[in-house]
Amino acid sequence: MGAVFILALSAAVVVFLVAFIYALTNWEKPVADTFTTAVFAGFVFAACCLFAGFFVLSLRWLFWTHWRRGLFALACLATLIGLFYAEEDWRGWHAWNQFKHQWEAKGEHFDLASMVPPPVPDDQNFAMAPIWVESIKAMLGPERARQWKYADDGRTNFIDRMPMLWRNYDSTGAPTSGGWAKGTIADIKAWQAYYRAPAPTNRNSTIKTNEFPITPQPQSPAADVLLALSKFDPAIEELRMAGKLPYSRFPLAYDAENPAVILLPHLAMLKRSAQVLELRAIAELQNDQSEKVLDDVKLMMRLTDAVRTEPFLISHLVRIAMLEEYTLQPIYEGLAEHRWSEAQLYELDSELAKLDFLVDYQNVQKSEIFLSAEEAIFLRRHRDYAKQFAQMDIAYQGDVKFQFAIYRFMPGGWFYQSALKNGRTWEEYLPAVNHDVMTISPALVQRADAAANNAVSFFDPLDGLKKTFNSEFLSRGHFLKEIAVAQTSVDLARVAIALERYRLAHGEYPESLDVLAPQFIAQVPHDVIGGGPLHYRLTSDGQFVLYSVGWNEKDDGGVVVLGKGETPSVDNNQGDWVWRYPAKNK
Repeated sequence: MGAVFILALSAAVVVFLVAFIYALTNWEKPVADTFTTAVFAGFVFAACCLFAGFFVLSLRWLFWTHWRRGLFALACLATLIGLFYAEEDWRGWHAWNQFKHQWEAKGEHFDLASMVPPPVPDDQNFAMAPIWVESIKAMLGPERARQWKYADDGRTNFIDRMPMLWRNYDSTGAPTSGGWAKGTIADIKAWQAYYRAPAPTNRNSTIKTNEFPITPQPQSPAADVLLALSKFDPAIEELRMAGKLPYSRFPLAYDAENPAVILLPHLAMLKRSAQVLELRAIAELQNDQSEKVLDDVKLMMRLTDAVRTEPFLISHLVRIAMLEEYTLQPIYEGLAEHRWSEAQLYELDSELAKLDFLVDYQNVQKSEIFLSAEEAIFLRRHRDYAKQFAQMDIAYQGDVKFQFAIYRFMPGGWFYQSALKNGRTWEEYLPAVNHDVMTISPALVQRADAAANNAVSFFDPLDGLKKTFNSEFLSRGHFLKEIAVAQTSVDLARVAIALERYRLAHGEYPESLDVLAPQFIAQVPHDVIGGGPLHYRLTSDGQFVLYSVGWNEKDDGGVVVLGKGETPSVDNNQGDWVWRYPAKNK
């Protein structure tokens, strides 16, 4: 009994020491996380010490006195461990396959191959245009470009023909481009001053405004901005020609065993191109070149559509950002300043009507289940996680290494359980989207978020992986909110276009949205949040306020809530989602 007491006391001391040392070396992390992990690590280490102590004390009795019983006991222990692993492997595999069969009974093909966009002929593929092939090979290098299924022609020197950086690299001193959701327009004079600013004298500066062409003497603000951006004209025109091709399928490595290593460099290139086109379109608008603006807006729509069939959540988040932040802004400014003709308005509405983010969400939801399952099964086969993360160029926190050690020796069935739990969690979000009436319920999304957070497990490999990513940015609830914002943005823009068409026909905006259909819009869309009508009222200055009740599901009277910071963005969690033009100067 004395020896047992000493061992127990030693274990308690070990728990305290390990927890104390871990807390000191991880002081910068949240207290709750540090304390929980430290105590857990201490108990695991203490348990090992306690087991070792009992094992040493038992050696004399087992092997020196009763060696045959000792061997039998060890054999029994090994058998129990083997049976435990076998049972857990079967249980996880069986539960996962039952989940798969449930989906297959609904007519789904439960594999990633079913979510991959079908091949298209290269000569009809926007993504296989020479400008894409050359630029992506230049970005990735010949070796990594082979993962993209590009033909290897033996060359090693490639030129990036899409260097779409429309401002200095670190954004210091660059103006903002306005924001329709805040009711602001771009300051073209500020952009003119920015491009005409002299090159910095500091060699270490990343500001590159001297790389843009300017005239010796200032022109109009729009003319100076268009001249500066003219360095991108050849790439834009080549993109425009490629955009006429009927299909778009980037040659991603869909057959990769590990889905997490699939390279997506085209997303940044698409987004940068949209940034250049947005500023160019706004300058063209100020230069009374509305036909060129329409062409650039349509090209932005083509770029946004280029990745619509991709089964990755991140691809669709980039699509949404391109639409909300860039494509809609010149449309908004043209409407605010009455620069669009009836024919142009009709064409803009026709383009926007093609967008249906709620339908796109259905495909992404299913593909994310399959992708996470593929990832879990890959992790089951390959337990050298430090090497896998190094191949993905992903840094990870120190406490994740401790989880890696656990995952390395856990039963394979637990990885199937991880895939199953992730699939079940995605299913929690199904009721939040009503595809029959095209609505999204924030309350049900928040309920699903709570269930997902409660399901997070220390022993779940996929949960462990999420610690290495921006889990909020890639969370299902965040994605659904972005889907709601995107579809609402499209709907608000279409109604605003219909209102402008009515104004062109009648000289003023209508008292109600009811008079718009079917002459100026086929059908007035309802609010994606709740399914009620969009809110609309005329203002005293002859303009209007058009809005959705937003994520808080409350009518705040058309009030927009901004976040914090020097140039705050709209807080989409609060207030209404509003389309309203800047107040007219009296």
